[in-house]
Amino acid sequence: MDFSIAALLTQDGLTNGAIYCLLALALVLVFAVTRVIFIPQGEFVAFTVLTLASFEQNKLPGTVWLLIALAATVLLAEIVAYRKEPGRMLRAMAASALPCVIAAAIVWAVFAMQAGFALQVAATVIAVTSMGPAIYRLAYQPVATAPVLTLLIVSVAVHFVLTGLGLLFFGAEGARTSAFTGSTFALGSMNVSGQSLLVYAFTVGLVVAMALFFKYTLFGKALRATAANRTGARLVGISPNFAGSLSVTLAAAIGALSGLLIGPITTVYYDSGFLIGLKGFVGAIVGGLASYPIAAGGAIFVGLVEAFSSFWASAYKEVIVFTLILPVLLWRSFTTTHHEEE
Repeated sequence: MDFSIAALLTQDGLTNGAIYCLLALALVLVFAVTRVIFIPQGEFVAFTVLTLASFEQNKLPGTVWLLIALAATVLLAEIVAYRKEPGRMLRAMAASALPCVIAAAIVWAVFAMQAGFALQVAATVIAVTSMGPAIYRLAYQPVATAPVLTLLIVSVAVHFVLTGLGLLFFGAEGARTSAFTGSTFALGSMNVSGQSLLVYAFTVGLVVAMALFFKYTLFGKALRATAANRTGARLVGISPNFAGSLSVTLAAAIGALSGLLIGPITTVYYDSGFLIGLKGFVGAIVGGLASYPIAAGGAIFVGLVEAFSSFWASAYKEVIVFTLILPVLLWRSFTTTHHEEE
């Protein structure tokens, strides 16, 4: 391996690691607020790529039918849960089902108008983000106080359901979206693609935006309070259901934005989200599902290991990447003093 090959592998590793960094931050956020290990995080990435690719192929995205199915199921759940409280039922419907209905209408309108790329991107992000509150309402809210192991089992079930729905609504064919820029820049003897620079800039910008959100906004402070002390947050009037729904919605938005970045780089299938999300999970585990900076650094390290593994042992690169989690878990098992449930 010479310097030029090492530089190319480093560039690829940093690009993939930046995307895994976003997913790791989303996983840490959801776990801190809800105690849910959010395995379906990668599905939002896959649905984003497949939705935008459908727009580019002049086909109505299957996301429309997925949103309608989610909205109908949520409406039924709210009717059953609040049939004796009409006012509360309407508020619950507006919070979880209405975003899906509005997003489905937007996607349909953008397709019907044959709108430009910018509107297609906006409609895709809105559609995928709106799935967040519906998924939380259906899968996690009814078992919000259950043990962590139960929540993990629910997450696995949600992952399989979303994967099956992805196959139903998008088909088995893979898709790749158009790059946001085709520019290439010379950095010494190495050429850096504009798409990679866009990934770096977008990742840094989103991390800064998240830091400002948690530090200065009321919603961000509510999530921080819930993550620090759920009982105390409830006592001061912060709804745990609202905090959980907001955290999953933010995770869906991060997944959608990650999908926009990864779509031009690799071909994505209906079931690709699991591997993508799992690599972000490895980074999150490095941070103990608690530290955002360490999780971000771990995710970037995962991207670098994956890139160099693809050069030295491409057939085993996935094995090498996921093996990284073993020493971290072993070390934490010897050093932790927490209760088993924590």
